[in-house]
Amino acid sequence: MPILIAGAGIGGLTLALSLHERGIPCIVLEQSAEVRPLGVGINTLPHAIKELADLGLLPALDQVGIRTRELIYLNRFGQEVWREPRGMFAGHPVPQFSIHRGYLQGVLWQAVRERLPPDAVRTGHRLADFKQTARGVTARFTNRTGATVAELGGRALIAADGIHSTARAKLHPDDPGIRWQGIMMWRGAVERKPYLDGETMVIAGDMNEKLVLYPIARAPRGRRLTNWVVCIKSGDGGAPPPNREDWSRVGQRGAIMPTVRRFDLPFLNLENLVRATPEFFEYPMCDRDPLPWWTQGRVTLLGDAAHPMYPVGSNGASQAILDARLLARLLAEGDAASALAAYEAERLPKTAEIVRLNRLGGPERMVDAVSARAPNGFTNLSDVISREELAAINAGYASSAGFARPGGNS
Repeated sequence: MPILIAGAGIGGLTLALSLHERGIPCIVLEQSAEVRPLGVGINTLPHAIKELADLGLLPALDQVGIRTRELIYLNRFGQEVWREPRGMFAGHPVPQFSIHRGYLQGVLWQAVRERLPPDAVRTGHRLADFKQTARGVTARFTNRTGATVAELGGRALIAADGIHSTARAKLHPDDPGIRWQGIMMWRGAVERKPYLDGETMVIAGDMNEKLVLYPIARAPRGRRLTNWVVCIKSGDGGAPPPNREDWSRVGQRGAIMPTVRRFDLPFLNLENLVRATPEFFEYPMCDRDPLPWWTQGRVTLLGDAAHPMYPVGSNGASQAILDARLLARLLAEGDAASALAAYEAERLPKTAEIVRLNRLGGPERMVDAVSARAPNGFTNLSDVISREELAAINAGYASSAGFARPGGNS
């Protein structure tokens, strides 16, 4: 019997490739009618890239992404708080990639289509319900109108169906739902001349007004597809998150230009960058409370269905990849129910800790601390915060998230 995978996102597709690598049949069922390169930029960390490299995907990733050379933290005046090499430049055996989320998904999707049998991938299948016996699980899938399109039996059901997961809602009907602390994000990407060396990620500001900037692909005439994110805290987190239909709305420049003008970067005119972006989108920064358990018999959760987290620390996609690779290894060892239980025991506490740390700001707490102590900038950083305190924030997060620098403290 195959493993049923609900969702053809980064986690679900990585799981499909990993199961195929081990000779385990699976079926990927995606609710969308087609898999398209949606989203904007993400960063994928070396511990996850190693897993994709083991699947033979490193050359394809190099074709569509940027090997991140360095990460620089600044205050909103462009004063440097912290600088560190990343990926192979920091001593890891594989890169960190700054990449368009859709391009990464596309690399995985293409590999799945090439390696798995044609009937192993089915679009237009939304997970609606499931039931179990001691021998297996049966899952029902519907189309967009709610009509049943398939009832499939499997050895196990892995729900990689995202932050709005149907399986999560069925397993945990009393789950309090999506959490929002009042931060809205505006995200866009535009082709432009490279800033700095064309391979550097920049994080500036603080948790009230933050800028994230990095190149995600090479473009014609030496340019870079440059991803930018502007975050603005507009509430205290007491209000409910925006309605689901309000996610991914087209952004309005008037909403963010006052914040954009408060950033003064010596190497980039941020206002020109935002104005040159034809279209950008608005999202609430949301997560969910960690669950007490993911697994019920032969059904479990993976990726954002299990542990959606704030997009700080570059960890969402990376943790989904780590989920998938571990689960495939455990499923190759025998009994599905035992494998799912062991997977949960290993991954749940680790991801719950990252969710907690990301709510506190993750490694970006460095700029938060500096901004709180020196809101108007500084003359000497050491008068504001010590190098040792900054290093402790950074190293503590990297260690918890599993990508600590080899032989170093970052």
